[in-house]
Amino acid sequence: MAAQATAGPTASGAPDEQHGTRNKVARSILDHGPSTAAELALRLELTQAAVRRHLDALAAEGVVEPREKRVYGSRGRGRPAKVFALTDCGRDAFDQAYDQLAADALRWIAQTAGGGEVGEAAVAAFARARIAAQAEKYRAALESVPPEERARALAEALTEDGYAATARSAPSSAGEQLCQHHCPVAHTAEQFPQLCEAETEVFSRLLGTHVQRLATIAHGDGVCTTFIPQAHQKTTSKTSEATKATASVNEAGRNPA
Repeated sequence: MAAQATAGPTASGAPDEQHGTRNKVARSILDHGPSTAAELALRLELTQAAVRRHLDALAAEGVVEPREKRVYGSRGRGRPAKVFALTDCGRDAFDQAYDQLAADALRWIAQTAGGGEVGEAAVAAFARARIAAQAEKYRAALESVPPEERARALAEALTEDGYAATARSAPSSAGEQLCQHHCPVAHTAEQFPQLCEAETEVFSRLLGTHVQRLATIAHGDGVCTTFIPQAHQKTTSKTSEATKATASVNEAGRNPA
């Protein structure tokens, strides 16, 4: 989960107010993903000129970096807007420093299992077991809302666990995108992609459809983006009805993982 930490050092003698606003700019990028100066200004109720000054200072400190805005689908005329994303240094300011411990533990699991493919399978098994408890909590949140709202409910549940997630319509209008703007285990997942793979499998089971990972923070993208096909609403609806029928018969109210 994101720690209460500053976004990085500030210039000597900078006023506390400037320091606090700069951290708000960095935090907004963390919560919403790579953002333009105009988007940040709107969210923080600042002028674009003020936001650009803070972005320049954060860029000089190595906390943020400018990037070309990624465009999904057909690309319009003109140059894409410049967005600012957190660097690894910027993310480190919000992360608790347990990455090395986690990576060492997973490496030990792989080696103890025998290394190679067997070791990788052991890490994958751990990743699935790790997210199993979370999956049950997410399942409860999803079952309490209509099928068409489940992507949003999943995003809210993920946000409670520190992933700063949002759900929105995909640019193609063929489904939705689940966006995780923060990943507490990004550095570890960079070395062990089984963590991302296990999470994607859980999303698929919870939503009742095949989902597709378009981008991950662990691979250097600004946001973890998962595409959810529009058809999931009908599929999930049928699954929900079947689940209710089963629960009515056995009065247990529990679903298989």
